[in-house]
Amino acid sequence: MSSTASSISARQLYTALFLICAALLAYALYTEHFQYLIPCALCMTQRFFYVCLGVAALTAALHNPGKIGRRAYVALMLLASAGGIGTAGRQVWLQHLPEDQVPACGPSLEYILDTLPLTEAFTTLMMGDGNCAEVQWTFLSLSMPTWSLIWFVVLGVAALASLKLR
Repeated sequence: MSSTASSISARQLYTALFLICAALLAYALYTEHFQYLIPCALCMTQRFFYVCLGVAALTAALHNPGKIGRRAYVALMLLASAGGIGTAGRQVWLQHLPEDQVPACGPSLEYILDTLPLTEAFTTLMMGDGNCAEVQWTFLSLSMPTWSLIWFVVLGVAALASLKLR
């Protein structure tokens, strides 16, 4: 292991993971409230997974668990990361569909959560709709869901790597 990697503790990495999740969520809120980009159902679901991952990372940083506890926290972070990868991956897939194959726009997130049972609401959210296929923002030619997918992979790999740290 390199001297740089060995000088970073798991606690410091968990703190960094939390701060990254907080920064990503802050930017999402900035684009919503100041750039007026309306998040679709899949975008909101990705935010949920960032919150879950960030809370698990913050709890791990504060708790500073031993080997078994660290594995439990990493499992939670990997679960949140996997959910985010699946959700962002679905949205990236929708964005790359030919226009005639994009699903019709559906009801709002509030309507889905208010009227459907939780399991059915989750299934409906994961399906996405025409709103989810619209690209409203890009950076370096990549859409926000593509960046989100990249971040979920990076965060998951970092969480897994924390098992090797002191």
